[in-house]
Amino acid sequence: MEEKLLSLQEAVSQYIHEGDVVAVGGVGRNRSPMALVREIIRQGKKNLHIVGREKGMDFDMLIGAGCVRKASFALVSMEEFGLAMNFRRKAQEGEIELDEHACNSVITSIRAAAMGLPYLPLRGMLGSDVLKVSKSLKEIECPFTGEKLVAVKAIKPDVTIIHAHQADKYGNIRLQGSPFEDILKAWAADRAIVTVEEIIDNEEIRSQPHLTSIPYIYVTAVVHVPQGAWPTSCDSYYDSDRDHVMEYAQAIKNPEGFQAYLEKYVFSGRS
Repeated sequence: MEEKLLSLQEAVSQYIHEGDVVAVGGVGRNRSPMALVREIIRQGKKNLHIVGREKGMDFDMLIGAGCVRKASFALVSMEEFGLAMNFRRKAQEGEIELDEHACNSVITSIRAAAMGLPYLPLRGMLGSDVLKVSKSLKEIECPFTGEKLVAVKAIKPDVTIIHAHQADKYGNIRLQGSPFEDILKAWAADRAIVTVEEIIDNEEIRSQPHLTSIPYIYVTAVVHVPQGAWPTSCDSYYDSDRDHVMEYAQAIKNPEGFQAYLEKYVFSGRS
């Protein structure tokens, strides 16, 4: 097996390119790959198409920093802290393309890509106004039963970014708690970059293979970044930093506040 340990700077520089479709791991304030998000901003990656289900600070920060041309999503929100204002401003001003989904259709779009299919059918969205605004969803008729279904277009990521709990140097990944859609995202993508809390020995991976969530064949680079999900949470390691998230939610109320936040925490701050 090939060793896949890289620095944060090397992983982003080598494997995230302008115009890429980037699937972003985690949900809400849970295990978002924030260290990777900050490094993408520092390196000035542009014209990205970002993909996720229920997203928050990660999407909002990338959009506010000018890295994004298109977003595929079911929800972008700061949850109890209010609106994701960078997302709202850019969406209202037409500066980003919106590919609006429901939660189940985002997951289905990734699953279709992971299966190598152009689309998958879905029940449960007929009658939704999402079909009126989304170009990724179309009503179809089952050729076998005549039943009306919704076809969900596959979204094929060029690269998936994930924060996980443990990995060995070869890229065998362990996720604790809910994996959300992160395993599907790794399967679907051409490349996957995973930041982890801990690097463990390959012997430990081999001793309990059932704990491996994503095997090395789906992983392009592993980066050791303790607290790499901060200020979001990482199950059994740390909770979401509510005070910091509140500070961010206040900062994004206007572009000047957001720029000051970037200077303090991204360009001059921690990884």
